[in-house]
Amino acid sequence: WLRVAGPDAPSFLQGQFTNDLRALEKQAAVYGLWLSVKAKVLADSFVLRGAEENEFWIGSYFSPAAVIRERLESHVIADDVTVEDRTAAWAGVSLIGEGAQRFLAERQGEGFVFGGRRARGENAEWVLPAREVAAARERLRDMGEIGPDEIARRRIAAGIPAVPADIGPGDLPNEGGLEADAISYSKGCYLGQEVIARLLAMGQVRRRLVRVGGPGENIPALPAPLFVHGRRVGELRSAVRDGAGGLVGLAMISLLHVEPAGQLALAADAAPTLRRVDTP
Repeated sequence: WLRVAGPDAPSFLQGQFTNDLRALEKQAAVYGLWLSVKAKVLADSFVLRGAEENEFWIGSYFSPAAVIRERLESHVIADDVTVEDRTAAWAGVSLIGEGAQRFLAERQGEGFVFGGRRARGENAEWVLPAREVAAARERLRDMGEIGPDEIARRRIAAGIPAVPADIGPGDLPNEGGLEADAISYSKGCYLGQEVIARLLAMGQVRRRLVRVGGPGENIPALPAPLFVHGRRVGELRSAVRDGAGGLVGLAMISLLHVEPAGQLALAADAAPTLRRVDTP
């Protein structure tokens, strides 16, 4: 959880982030990516406007604050901008399911409230000063609590990548299916924009993050190589037990060598145990 502030903060962040931060005039948060010059995914985050003039807050589920901070500070040249790591001072509560947004709409003014990316359907985030989270969880006690495996199952079912585990510094945004939600094609220049524009002109990528599933509850060390007829065709990037005796996960695969319902093995000489399941 980073605080970015200073007279040049709006223009600086707009020139670094893949999505259009002008949308913050109408919505609480904007989701997007922080790319390398070659448009590889270094981190993802939400960006929110702070209470002070030229103040912004940056938060991510999985991308470390130190990575985003280093990425930003490495591109501060003559900009009047400060980047501070405030992670220890804040904590968040995720609400998933019917009524989440209605409940949080009543919490406006109590920390940061914005739509989330935990699952398909209604979900939202409530970020508060760390000292207030225990009281907030008590207010939510009657709603029921789900564990990390169930959260992972819902995220995987929705085809939402965890950055950088599912898509990271070796991958392009389009390979993770992030072009629709995380990128503005009309905002103007940002780091990595030229490569993204070429990808748009090409119309497709050769690799793609897809859902996979299969029997068995033994999760291999991740990332795990995947094979078709002895040929390596990709990697299993994340996996979780599906609660019914099997596994579900997200895998980065070659579209040239894996059919839409193709079977995948975890070793070159092993029988297939996973099957590609495309996101609806």
